This record gives sequence, structure tokens and C-alpha cells, in this order.
Amino acid sequence: MCQAVEDMRNQTLKEGAINSAKRMLADGILTLEKIAEYAGLPLDEVKKLKAEWTA
Repeated sequence: MCQAVEDMRNQTLKEGAINSAKRMLADGILTLEKIAEYAGLPLDEVKKLKAEWTA
């Protein structure tokens, strides 16, 4: 049971980081490296989000 709660928590945190990264991408001011750093996401994931967002 605790593992399920922990998994849900981690998923929620990741979704929040992704949403934050998307807002930073939309703002267009920060570099992809800074977005990755601030959102706590791998740079490759931020690059993927940008590719999806601009497609």
C-alpha cells in the first residue's frame, strides 16, 4: 500500500515539473538547460517537450 502511495506522489511531482517546464517553454526566455535545471527534469525530456510543443 505504501508503495502505491509513493508511486502516485512521484507521478504527481513529475507532472508538476512537466507543467512548469511547459510554462517556461511558452515564455521563451530561458534556455533549455535552465528549464531542465529549474524544473528538475533531464535535458532530453525538456527537448522532447519543446519538440511536441512546437509541432
